Amino acid sequence: MKKKVITFGEVMLRLATPDYLRFGQANQLNATFGGGEANVSVSLANYGVATSFVTRLPQNDIARACVMELRRYGVDTSDIIYGGDRMGIYFLETGAVARASQVIYDRAHSAIAEIQPGMIDWEAVFRDACWFHWTGITPAISEGAAKSCLEAIQVANRMGITVSCDLNYRKNLWKYGQTAAEVMPELVEGCDIILGNEEDAEKVFGIRPEGFDATATGGQVEADTFRSVCVQLMERFPKARKVIITLRGSINANHNTWGGVLYDGARLYQSRRYDITHIVDRVGGGDAFMGGLIYGLLAYPGDDQRALDFAAAASCLKHTIYGDFNQVSVAEVEKLMKGDASGRVSR
Repeated sequence: MKKKVITFGEVMLRLATPDYLRFGQANQLNATFGGGEANVSVSLANYGVATSFVTRLPQNDIARACVMELRRYGVDTSDIIYGGDRMGIYFLETGAVARASQVIYDRAHSAIAEIQPGMIDWEAVFRDACWFHWTGITPAISEGAAKSCLEAIQVANRMGITVSCDLNYRKNLWKYGQTAAEVMPELVEGCDIILGNEEDAEKVFGIRPEGFDATATGGQVEADTFRSVCVQLMERFPKARKVIITLRGSINANHNTWGGVLYDGARLYQSRRYDITHIVDRVGGGDAFMGGLIYGLLAYPGDDQRALDFAAAASCLKHTIYGDFNQVSVAEVEKLMKGDASGRVSR
């Protein structure tokens, strides 16, 4: 795994209320950084995979602090371009029990929202790459971001680089006059690996598992229910070699079940189902799954079951870690894969 994995998207300043406080109660906010694609790069760097995160940032001290944070985790930031006036921000109020978490975005006119095709030399970015990853968040930001993402996918396809996407539908972001259903198909057509959940598939492509209601799962999500979703996605996007669906059963804001399925066009693989009873921070859980999946597919070629199991275990561990980034090692993930969830002190 000497070649790089490239990720592209927006990284934001995250301002979160402490100790489950509501926005109206808090008189201070915890400042960290996060964003779907950056989160994936941090996961990969923790696993020893060479990875570069590509974005557009302003020239100011907040952006510099963000770059320093990414570098601290071993992420290559040399392909970041600079311009514009501001970083995006998101505010997080962490829910508890029956009260859901909520996110408020402040990312209009961010540096990457004003990106245009041609600003990034993708052939140079991909010169040492074996993999390119993007999410549905990036084309939702602006038309320029969508076109830049398409440009990257097309160059990666020409260069024979594996392309993966996390569909990541965010209804509050699609505000520039085009819908996800109009924009996403052309981008997903260039992907080899597609990850999503039941809402992503339904809201973007109108594909849904029959008889499934995410609000009424009681934490029980039947993996085989999603076989039809995988089949339909693969039929719609024939370049895809694998389709992965994450399965979250929500008992309450602090207690979820978690797992996933992987379909390779012939067989449906299922991960172990994790019962996560005391969630510390679920933001970034899907990105942790994606980072684990990319690592698994690279580290265990030909063993899709092990790759899926690594992804599910990595994401399970992320739910115990505050912040967007999944700060775990390969050894920790593999320990959980083997069934050790005791949490005993390691001395």
